[in-house]
Amino acid sequence: MQLRNSSSRYGIISMCLHWGFALAIYAMFGLGLWMVTLSYYDGWYHQAPELHKSIGILLMMGLVIRVLWRHLSPPPPAPQSHGKFTRLSAKGAHIALYALLIAILISGYLISTADGKPVSVFGLFDVPATLTDAGSQADIAGIVHLWLAWSIVIFSVLHGLAALKHHFIDKDDTLKRMLGRSSVDSGA
Repeated sequence: MQLRNSSSRYGIISMCLHWGFALAIYAMFGLGLWMVTLSYYDGWYHQAPELHKSIGILLMMGLVIRVLWRHLSPPPPAPQSHGKFTRLSAKGAHIALYALLIAILISGYLISTADGKPVSVFGLFDVPATLTDAGSQADIAGIVHLWLAWSIVIFSVLHGLAALKHHFIDKDDTLKRMLGRSSVDSGA
């Protein structure tokens, strides 16, 4: 399997970034929903938010790597069977997903640093607080973060359903390419 993307499929690095982010986003969504239900006396009351923040900072760093990789190894062009509307929709959906990722990571950072304290990433390093206003910043960013979390989950489900539609109904290579296979490989 190749490292870089080709004209017919995604390379291993793009696939790992794609599926790794998908897994992390759903795990973070579940962790976020669970941690807000914890009572003060629960053992995870302080640990769950710290875990959520640490993973969030790593995702922010990973997103920078992902965007850089997308420029170093551009994705394969859309299959020939895709019409103009499908191509524009796919491009718009990817832009929207990246914008949601950026916005959710920024809002999470603003929640985490509202009190002026840095974010400790698994105790390995700290990310300093830059904008701080404990009262309103945490509340507003928290509301935005929640709406963005639901938005990215809903949008990614639609993204997945579109890939399944392409695979099972249109019978094209859209999904296969992100799994490292294509018709070109199988001779179909």
